[in-house]
Amino acid sequence: MEHVNRMAVDWIPSERLLLAPQSARELTQAPALNHAQFCEQALSIAAGLQSLGIKRLAVHLEDAGALAIALFGAWRAGVSVLLPADLQAQTRERWSAHVDGWLTDLPDDLRLEQLQAAPLPAALLDLDECRLSLCTSGSSGEPKLIEKRLRQLVNEIEVLERLWGAQLGTACIIGSVAAQHIYGLLFRVLWPLSAGRRFVRRQLPFPEDLQRASREFESFAWVASPALLKRMGENLDWPGLSAVRRVFSSGGALPAEAAASLQQRLGQWPTEILGSSETGGIAWRQGDSLWQPFEGVQLGQDADGALLISSTYMPPGHVEHSADAARMSTDGRFELLGRLDRIVKLEEKRISLPLLEQALAAHEWVSEARLGVVQENRASLGALIVLSEKGLHALRNGGRRALTQSLRQHLIPHCEPLALPRRWRVLRQLPFNAQGKLAQAEVQALLMAPRSKQPEILSQQKVEGEWQLELSVPPDLAYFSGHFPSVPVLPGVVQVDWAIALGRQLLDLPPTFAGMEVLKFQQLVRPGDRISLTLRFDAERGKLYFAFRNGDAPCSSGRILLEGSVGARLAREGDVPITVNASDVPTSSRASLAPTGRDHA
Repeated sequence: MEHVNRMAVDWIPSERLLLAPQSARELTQAPALNHAQFCEQALSIAAGLQSLGIKRLAVHLEDAGALAIALFGAWRAGVSVLLPADLQAQTRERWSAHVDGWLTDLPDDLRLEQLQAAPLPAALLDLDECRLSLCTSGSSGEPKLIEKRLRQLVNEIEVLERLWGAQLGTACIIGSVAAQHIYGLLFRVLWPLSAGRRFVRRQLPFPEDLQRASREFESFAWVASPALLKRMGENLDWPGLSAVRRVFSSGGALPAEAAASLQQRLGQWPTEILGSSETGGIAWRQGDSLWQPFEGVQLGQDADGALLISSTYMPPGHVEHSADAARMSTDGRFELLGRLDRIVKLEEKRISLPLLEQALAAHEWVSEARLGVVQENRASLGALIVLSEKGLHALRNGGRRALTQSLRQHLIPHCEPLALPRRWRVLRQLPFNAQGKLAQAEVQALLMAPRSKQPEILSQQKVEGEWQLELSVPPDLAYFSGHFPSVPVLPGVVQVDWAIALGRQLLDLPPTFAGMEVLKFQQLVRPGDRISLTLRFDAERGKLYFAFRNGDAPCSSGRILLEGSVGARLAREGDVPITVNASDVPTSSRASLAPTGRDHA
């Protein structure tokens, strides 16, 4: 019963957080904030809001500490709060009629410092009068507002503390997710506030940032998204990170491969949280296909097998009719079977996209998959896939056609022939939004878009007059088709074209290509490679120096001569430059390349 004792000693119920300030109770660092300062600032903001007559306030703050102050200040002033998902123009237009003002980090909106006034007296908050509106992502339809009372949020964080408080102890809470959404708000703000745990103010969306923050604390826990956890590779200090007390993941499905990798590296399975803005938390699991409902959650099913959810995290008497099909176990746990609202019709046949996605993801070559309908001459299915390491190996050593044919063959036992995907797009990662969602409209757009012809720029910096870029070679790059069908290799002429195109973005280059010198191709560039590119322009001689490397190994290098400079003219009058066949050039260089010579790849 250690967790019960901990709650009794350290736990401050949310409604009492503005009472009895404790200066020794540390909440955040950088900048430091203790409980006494939190109370004073929240009560000051409450006075400022009251003086302005604000009753409804939209709040969007990147700093979780500032967000906590704003929330409790608004509630003390009797102001209802709306948490927009973002500050895009269409978001503001959609919700502006619902609020009296916007409190954000933007210069033209209300700022926290502008609201400071002589503090209101401390008071007990009314759990049923403190109101919060959350915005859904719109991934399955038009975005909408979900109304919450503080009582529902308190019910949930008390359950979380009873489940995991003892194990977390004094761990600092470090998050990669935004606190504007219910998962981040509960786990990064409201729960640690009541439990007396420190929390990192900033959202840390990259693995390296998460590692850097973790090193600052003896004890820590992560509130993360599947998108981040999937990107945590070999280059991290895994022995040091294994001190993490618990890894939470929510916002979407965490691929089994990623979960197993974390278990091997950290010695624990990540704790996956199933929930939504409407329902709050529904269930959790660790390394198992079955979900365990949270305390206070009651589940049922309709005639189609969809989950019916009621809980103390929702209004009394409300039953949420979900679109999640499930198989219930006799012990109360359940397995998710996919979403019923993602059933499409092809030639009058009903096809469940989630079931086919699960079948694809079960193949050892696939980490993730999303399907959509491609409307061309006749409707068919298309697939977005993220390859596993084995899948990338298969692509690199067998080619795209062999890979997709094998995946179609794998799906044959799971569907009728008309449901086999006809269009495939291989992605480095699925483009989930900040809430871990992927709208079906985005899936359709990616399926209809042509395959990429450009590298993905991971980073770029200028050092002593030379540009240094880190690039990722898309696994589905259009130029791999035909070069070569079973062993895809990036053509040398494309590497030259990339150097020129990126040089034009970063440097003031003459407009016309005039030839090349000292062109070398030393190592193949393959699908999924992460390569570096250095660019330097000698304006006096009219030469663009480029070099591609894969780690320490040189891939290609050379000097590109550009018209309109003394250097290019001298080169033409002296040495004959190396040229390439203009018909081989795919994009920006084609109009200016000399029409003789060969591709030296």
